[in-house]
Amino acid sequence: MGGQVEIIEQRKPKFLCLHGFRTSGHILKTQLHKWPEFVLEKLDLVFPDAPLPCTGKSGVEGIFDPPYYEWYRPSKDCTEYTNFDGCLEYIQECMIKHGPFDGLLGFSQGAFISAALPGLQAKGLALTEVPKIKFVIIISGGKLHNEAFSEKAFSEAITCPSLHFLGETDFLKPHGTALLESFVDPVVIHHPKGHTIPRLDEKGLELMLGFLEKIQKELTNQEGQEKYIDNALDD
Repeated sequence: MGGQVEIIEQRKPKFLCLHGFRTSGHILKTQLHKWPEFVLEKLDLVFPDAPLPCTGKSGVEGIFDPPYYEWYRPSKDCTEYTNFDGCLEYIQECMIKHGPFDGLLGFSQGAFISAALPGLQAKGLALTEVPKIKFVIIISGGKLHNEAFSEKAFSEAITCPSLHFLGETDFLKPHGTALLESFVDPVVIHHPKGHTIPRLDEKGLELMLGFLEKIQKELTNQEGQEKYIDNALDD
């Protein structure tokens, strides 16, 4: 008789989704529905609200209903942050409560945080009680404007697979372009819009599906290896 072949069931990559400044988890979930349902179905997405109530006018007033939230409070020039450490603690609590997570998806302020967290985690400065971030999806993001945090986050190249959205008329495009230098082999989707989550055109859809296929394969391989090691230890 031949040996038994164990089939490893595919698990969707699970992402914690960090919304934009003065919006909410519900708003980000609504914004992502610009993407086809068959794309969203390939991911397990969780949408928390940021920890701080909105303290000023939201850019989405009149488009999306309140309440609105902030991850941290930046100074006018965005170089000083109030509650950044508290924000990182809060994200870790979300990951413990709703995880484990494989990756982060962020838009705008949420994208700045998502881009920084793999590097901060690698240095033991954030997310010390949760598994390593394996993947990131960055929409309208960049490097943190606070030099101290940015230096810690990006002093070494970020090696986890990453997908970046750059809008042609987005005021943050220069920051998103500069961010690419800190990631190894980033996948980039260019779109003609501004500071928004774009619909996927034919090229964008092709790149998105390729990225999702890559991370699904990587996740399945990792879990297969872990299962093999566990079984070997049990023998």
